[in-house]
Parts: sequence; structure tokens; C-alpha cells
Amino acid sequence: MSEVTRILAAIGEGDSRAVDELLPAVYEELRQLAAEKLSREKPGQTLQATALVHEAYIRLVGAETGNWKSRTYFFAAAAEAMRRILIENARRKKRLRHGGDKQRVEMQDADLMIDAPSDDLVALDEALTKLAEEDPAKADLVKLRYFAGLTIEQTAEVLGISRATADRHWSYARAWLFHEINSGE
Repeated sequence: MSEVTRILAAIGEGDSRAVDELLPAVYEELRQLAAEKLSREKPGQTLQATALVHEAYIRLVGAETGNWKSRTYFFAAAAEAMRRILIENARRKKRLRHGGDKQRVEMQDADLMIDAPSDDLVALDEALTKLAEEDPAKADLVKLRYFAGLTIEQTAEVLGISRATADRHWSYARAWLFHEINSGE
């Protein structure tokens, strides 16, 4: 049993001191996860990895903490919390009140300005919400693979399905999301 799994089990049993042990035990991995998530964002992202980790951790610890069976489940929950924070941030920036109709241009990048790729996080979230209505299991698989960064084997384990089924669902979900996002443009 890993140290993180031991701490999570203690939290599940109601040990309030274990909550204090959790952040130091997972901080570096959460920071790497946050940095990876932010690297997928469009340039001009104002949210820093440290702030994303802290906000996600506050949400996780403030939520129901007894549901984490292992470190894999905890990091999946952390990735989901980070995904929601990034989506909220993206939606906030799109509002007119926050300059949603304006495009931020850094002075040194002004000459090199090109249209950003269509990997808009809000469009992905909207498509993922539609997929969740149609097939929640495949939407959960996408969240674990894309947002939590789990391998296909880890995802299959968390969802309780075979690797072959996870591969099929992953292929279907990617094609479905690609079609959904690109048909709306």
C-alpha cells in the first residue's frame, strides 16, 4: 500500500490528522498534473499551476473525502476538479464583461498572430456534456484519459472494464467528440 493510499484510507476512516498529511504527500504530482493541463490551454492563460493545484485541493478536501479507494481514484478526482476550474475560468473569460469579444495580444507576438486551433476547452466541455447524456460510461472514460492523464490500463481498472473495452470506448469517444466539435463550427 502506497503512502498516499494509506493516508486516503485514514481520511476515509475519519482521521482528521490525515487530511494534513495529504497535501505534502501529493503536492508535487498534483503540480505536474496541473502544469500538464495548463500546457494544453491556449496562450495567454493567466491561471498558474500552483493556483490550480491549491484551488483543486480546496475543492477536493471540502467535498466528500471518503470516496477515494486509492491514489488512482484520488488523482482522477483531482484531474476532474482541475478540469472544472479551467472550464469555469474559460467561460468567465468569454463573457463580454471580461473582454470576451476582445482578443489578448502580447506586443512581442503581434506580428506572429494567427488563429488559435479549434481545441477550445469550452467546446470540448459542451461536447463532453452531450456525450455524457448519450453515454455516461464513455464520457467518464474521456475524463479519466484526457483530463486525469490516466493510461488505458488505469482507466479500465477504475471503470471496472477490460482493456479491450476501454480501447473500443476510447476510439469511439474520440471520433464522436471530434465530429461533435467540428460539426458546430
